[in-house]
Amino acid sequence: MEVVEYLARWGHYVFGITWIGLLYYFNLIQGGYMAAASNEAKVDAFTKLVPNALWYFRWGAMLTFLTGLVLLEAVWRSGRLGIDITVGATMGTLMFLNVWLIIWPNQKIVIASNEAVAAGGEADPGQAGAAATALLASRTNTLFSLPMLFFMGSSFHFQQGPGLLDNLSAPGLIVAMIIVLALEANAIWGKLSVITTVKGVIHSSLILTAVLWAVVALL
Repeated sequence: MEVVEYLARWGHYVFGITWIGLLYYFNLIQGGYMAAASNEAKVDAFTKLVPNALWYFRWGAMLTFLTGLVLLEAVWRSGRLGIDITVGATMGTLMFLNVWLIIWPNQKIVIASNEAVAAGGEADPGQAGAAATALLASRTNTLFSLPMLFFMGSSFHFQQGPGLLDNLSAPGLIVAMIIVLALEANAIWGKLSVITTVKGVIHSSLILTAVLWAVVALL
């Protein structure tokens, strides 16, 4: 079991780097390029570059999630499941679901629309709405990424708050979950707001990390 747990941990790192690295690429680099690119360049990118990048992105997310489940089960067995890793794992799970249930289905619409244009046809009128929906979920995942990684690390290095099994009703856990779920609700039904820009989402992610850490540590 130690070998299985270590291989899962190693895989979790590798697949997580792939997933989050591509998340940052899409939000910090590709988005700015697409905003400045010509229509012809956008069509070329969405038919040749983006589909390949999204393949690694979504399967990186899937394998990160699956190896994370193995690690979570090992932590549960050991009795080390605390509030930190519970908050971090919740955010990671929501990020995974955003990829497969929101980002990828809507990006498929955008890709198909651009493929139609490249073949001499018309763009899908629903492309703009699909792109906006995917962007909101992607920005939310970027918002979640820093606190998620923070709590994954703090759960092993300086755990905050009582162990989850000792206190399921810990105020810090409840408040943190309410904040996270409210932000996820915004990803599904809300607006970009302050996470519209790269600078805005980075600053917001740092602030969210500090807020959640304070909530978990002090309540």
